[in-house]
Parts: sequence; C-alpha cells; structure tokens
Amino acid sequence: MISPLGVFDSGFGGFTVLKRVLEFCGQKPCLYLADTARVPYGDRSPSEIRLIAEEVVGWLDQQDISAVLVACNTTNSLAMDVVQKVATTPVFGLIESSAEMIFEDRVGVLCTTATASSSAYKQTIQAFRPGTLVFEQACPELVPLIEAGELDSPRLRQLVFGYLKPLLSVDVKAVVLGCSHYPLIEPLLKQMLPIGVRLIDPALGLAMKLENHLNSSGKTSFRVPLDFSGTRFCVTSDPLDFSSRAKPWLGMYPEVELISLRSKACIF
Repeated sequence: MISPLGVFDSGFGGFTVLKRVLEFCGQKPCLYLADTARVPYGDRSPSEIRLIAEEVVGWLDQQDISAVLVACNTTNSLAMDVVQKVATTPVFGLIESSAEMIFEDRVGVLCTTATASSSAYKQTIQAFRPGTLVFEQACPELVPLIEAGELDSPRLRQLVFGYLKPLLSVDVKAVVLGCSHYPLIEPLLKQMLPIGVRLIDPALGLAMKLENHLNSSGKTSFRVPLDFSGTRFCVTSDPLDFSSRAKPWLGMYPEVELISLRSKACIF
C-alpha cells in the first residue's frame, strides 16, 4: 500500500493545493484534513495556531503519510517550526515556495490577519531576494465569505476592492495569494487588478517542489486529468455539510470522515 500525502487546512482553501499536487504529481493517494471545527485560523492567536499545528500534524503522522503539505498560510507563518518538529516525514510549505517564484521588486501579499502580523512573507521574500519591497495586506473577512460559497457577491467585490486599494496605491508589480482560499476567487482578482500585475499562487510553487522531490526519489510524475477518487477526506465537524459544499470545487460529493482532535486549542 502506498502511503498518502498528508494535506491540511482549516477548510476548503487547501483544495487549491490538493489540485495542484494531483496535477503535477499524478494520481498520488492523498489524505486531506480540513479542521472545520476551528475555521478560520486567521483570527486566532499565535499560541492557538501552534497548539493546533502540533495536534493536526501529530494526527496526520499516525496515518502513515509520506509527507506533510501545509496548505494553510497561517500555520505556515506561525507554526512551521512546530510542524517540522512533530512531523517524521518531509514537510512542504507555501511561503517558502512562493518566495522562489518572485522576480518583481515591489510585491503585495493578500493574507489573513495572523499571517500579516507575523511578517512571514516579507521576511522570507526579502531573505530570498534582498531589496524587494513587500507590502502585506490583511484580509480578515474573505475566508468566511469564500467558505460560504460567495465568490462574486457584491459584498465580496466590495471587500476585495478595499483590500487591493492599498497595494495598488504603492504600485505593486505582483500580488501573492497569501491564503490558500484566495485562488478560489482568482477570476475576480484578475478583473480588479491592472494589466501587468502578476498573480502568484504559492500552491503552484509547492506542487513543483514536491514534484522535484518525488522525481529525486525515483518516482515518475505525469500531467493527468484531476481525479479525487484516491483522496481520503477528513473533517473535525459536520462531514455532510462539508461534502455538500465541496462539490462545486471538486465536481463530486466526496465521502467525508469525521475525526476528533482534542487539545487546549480545541475551542468550539
């Protein structure tokens, strides 16, 4: 039996990472964990995020996974050291992957409040490309609307316009989608950005790094049509609701398991 790749996020956002991985790495079995009981992560304290990361990765590690894919930028920004400490398999993150995709000298980052407060994107990008000006914009109201399926509502459009305005006022040349939920509204973002401003999806960088890792391990990767039949979906609350709301993203009603994660951070 082939060990699955472990992918985790607070909700649907990690689907953007899952899709990229399946596109680039072929029909690898995956285990997708959505911590729906505590979505969104972006408004939680750093201490909560770190406790949650320890708990989630500890559970994934018990599932005989072959790698941990951190499909949550908030966890990546505040608890990557915890993930790497707990995991007994290779770890792949979004922030480090995105830094390698940037060549512009003025970059905006749309992200959660927790990620913006950490300055993780700014520090990582500037470490990789010294001299780059990085402007991080917190977008606290986007994830709940995206989770609710509002991808082009008047309220969402108003919020996106407001969040982009500070970045465009400083003449950014690229915008990083610093939350895995945000590629789900990429069409709207493209409508609102001036021609020539590049959108950067960290999930693409992560998938490419994973592909290189698998190839170096003697695996063969292919570009194939997306097929989620080999993915095990797990949630921490309301599996039926998750399956129903996942259909627009996956084109199917996935079978979803309810699991229990318990820690001091498990606040319901």
